[in-house]
Amino acid sequence: MSCVIRFDDNGLVPCIAQDWRTGEVLTLAYMNEESLARTRESGDVWFFSRARGELWHKGETSGNFLRVRALRYDCDLDAVLALVEPDGPACHTGERTCFHNGEAEVLAPHEALPTLERTIEARRTAAPQESYTAELLADPPRIAAKVQEEAEEVARAAAEETDERVADEAADVLYHLAVLLASRGLELADAFEALNGRRR
Repeated sequence: MSCVIRFDDNGLVPCIAQDWRTGEVLTLAYMNEESLARTRESGDVWFFSRARGELWHKGETSGNFLRVRALRYDCDLDAVLALVEPDGPACHTGERTCFHNGEAEVLAPHEALPTLERTIEARRTAAPQESYTAELLADPPRIAAKVQEEAEEVARAAAEETDERVADEAADVLYHLAVLLASRGLELADAFEALNGRRR
């Protein structure tokens, strides 16, 4: 849906780029009317560089394009949220997100699953004797058995144990489920999309 955006006195509007699959914020930049129009038309994010005073096709130099899945606007129509699939790091430093400074060691709850999936992917190339995750990835039937075992344990905890134990057991289920999905070339986001498809 196209809306009439309220640009500021300099003809600009802030745009937050957020990872479509993980919800992580990738960058904040600015758009003018032309860059917003090109973003809508092309399916790639275009910004306006305040430093250079020109349009900027994100990824044109680095190859790390931001592919638009959806554009959303705030209640005042003076800020844009671009839900994107990044082709690579969003930051010019090579970091995944521009927001890698400050209290980066403090993980918010929504960062747990994306961080877990990246860790699982990193462990894929490790030797099984050095990594439990690599060991599981090398033995798909065992992964399925572990998911079943952990699901039974969380159900038992729900019936007999404390809320803390339920949370711990649920974390075990999520970990093993993420490994199972990775072993099939899937991500948790694929399950999330299936859930969204069931909304009525």
